[in-house]
Amino acid sequence: MMKRLVILLVSCAGFAPFALAHTAAVPPVHGRAVSTHHSVVVAGHRYRYKATAGTLILHNAKGQPTARMFYIAYTLDGVHDESRRPITFAYNGGPGFASALVDFGGFGPRRIIWPKPGPGSARSMAPPYRIVPNADTILPATDLVFIDAVGTGYSRIIGVGKPQDFYGVNADARTFTRFIQQYLNQTGRWNSPKFLLGESYGTTRSAVLGQSLVSDGIYLNGIILCSTVLDFPTINFAPGNDLPYVLYFPSYAAVAWYHHRIHPRPADLATWVRQAEHFAAGPYSRALFAGARLPAAARQRMAAELSHFTGIPASYWLKANLRIPLPVFMRHVMGLREAMTGRYDARFTIPELQPLLPVGGNSDLGATTANIWGALSATFENYVTRHLGFHTHEIYKQDSGRVFRDWNWKYFPPLHEMDEDVGTMGYLNVAPALTRAMVNDPSLQVMANNGYFDLATPFFATHYTLMHMGLPREFLSHLHFEYYPTGHMLYLNPQALPEIAARMEHFITQADAH
Repeated sequence: MMKRLVILLVSCAGFAPFALAHTAAVPPVHGRAVSTHHSVVVAGHRYRYKATAGTLILHNAKGQPTARMFYIAYTLDGVHDESRRPITFAYNGGPGFASALVDFGGFGPRRIIWPKPGPGSARSMAPPYRIVPNADTILPATDLVFIDAVGTGYSRIIGVGKPQDFYGVNADARTFTRFIQQYLNQTGRWNSPKFLLGESYGTTRSAVLGQSLVSDGIYLNGIILCSTVLDFPTINFAPGNDLPYVLYFPSYAAVAWYHHRIHPRPADLATWVRQAEHFAAGPYSRALFAGARLPAAARQRMAAELSHFTGIPASYWLKANLRIPLPVFMRHVMGLREAMTGRYDARFTIPELQPLLPVGGNSDLGATTANIWGALSATFENYVTRHLGFHTHEIYKQDSGRVFRDWNWKYFPPLHEMDEDVGTMGYLNVAPALTRAMVNDPSLQVMANNGYFDLATPFFATHYTLMHMGLPREFLSHLHFEYYPTGHMLYLNPQALPEIAARMEHFITQADAH
């Protein structure tokens, strides 16, 4: 009630000059920005850059303010022709997550020293945390603009704005379209090569946003997908849906390999994963398709093969009807060690407090989040205020449960046969939006980056989705797949960062040249 009263007062104040002639005029709402100058050394070369932390104000069709969006932009100093300098708009997902992870995690010019998985990591999980110049930033290849979705970070609903204006598949894409248009207008970067970079739900956003931008005449050079989910049924272990079991299986095999659950353990991860993919797409998918008709002897052979790739006993696979969903796998792949792997990054583990219950229990952050959350929250607040000079009385929202709970998952895909919305997260598929963007913008290139140990958005599902999104054959060469020995947040493995940065920079350079 108090929140509604505050919004009402703000709205009334905005119209006061028209309602009461004797009341002093209320100044319009403006964004603000603070710029500082820094440098970072990459491959022996020092790059000087400007960091701008600021807000842009969004308005409705009547010119009334609806939202304040926070961003951090990194632009190289001394660029004489910005029309030749690529610019990348980057963000995280959730929905309901701010962009700090993709910025401060590993793609921006400064990064956190993340706790390492395995024994001895507990000491590095406690403050103070180390912040270092990022020698693996992609800033040499592109200017970077990290954007916080409304309701996250310092981005807030203001004025006459309402949650339904921003919290939804379509509303979110419209919001980011307006932000990018306004940013290009204010900075004069309309003719620069343009890229999108999204992580997790940020890849979902990129598909819909890409179509929206192209429809508005803002053509893109490339879209960089990190830990992709476009077709949600591929990761939804719903009764009767066998697809996730097939698409997750190569990730199961990779995680079992990492935790030395395979005997003998193959020397090469990539080769092991390819074998698991062939098994999953062939014998395993045929066995699942057979359903109850699968003969008993074939079930026994299949269980043995599943055990061979995962280290989980064949008896477990038989009890599970050859279908072990993700939460069960995370709790059993470690054997009798009573430890549970992370979902976002299965290299991390956490002790099982309730091993006999079907779920981990309330307030269980999960292995990955428990390892990194403290470092992210503490360092980013300090970074924005002390290093970038952006001061505010608000607390930076790394994630917002309110945004996720209020999210409108209804979406009308451009290639859908029926004139109706597609209902919930479990049925959402935005891949056709990416197809439409690529066909309407024929030079658009797409790069899909995935971690072998990501159990949130498995790499085989990404490949399956992009190969089944209705893209004409002549455009298949515009799809580029990359895989790394890391998890959902690619940058949590610092050993993989140099390769990730090099491949992204190569993609940006090549896409810019098209």
